[in-house]
Amino acid sequence: MARVKTGTNRRQRHNKIIKMAKGKYNTRSRLYRRANEAMLKSLWYAYRDRRTRRRDLRRLWITRINAASRLNGLPYSKLIFGLKKANIDLNRKMLAEMAVKHPEAFAGVVEKAKAAID
Repeated sequence: MARVKTGTNRRQRHNKIIKMAKGKYNTRSRLYRRANEAMLKSLWYAYRDRRTRRRDLRRLWITRINAASRLNGLPYSKLIFGLKKANIDLNRKMLAEMAVKHPEAFAGVVEKAKAAID
């Protein structure tokens, strides 16, 4: 069996990692081993923070909905309860968008939730 040399394949693999580590400081963008460490860490951070971003956005939406619904005389928890009883299926992202950009429409939704509770 013939001997296989890994020169070009290894070079391509290393260059791919170096390219991914572009923009990092010092040896983290130049040396393969350090670049690989930096790249693995950054990919893990990206994976983790995609979940964190969803969590943070949901908290922001709930805060905005609560503030707007309290202006209309209903706390957040009762608003969500009223929406469920009235069979109004709006997610928190859309409710927050309505609360910020269309307060009069949001007030209408709050009124329907109030009516469903009573």
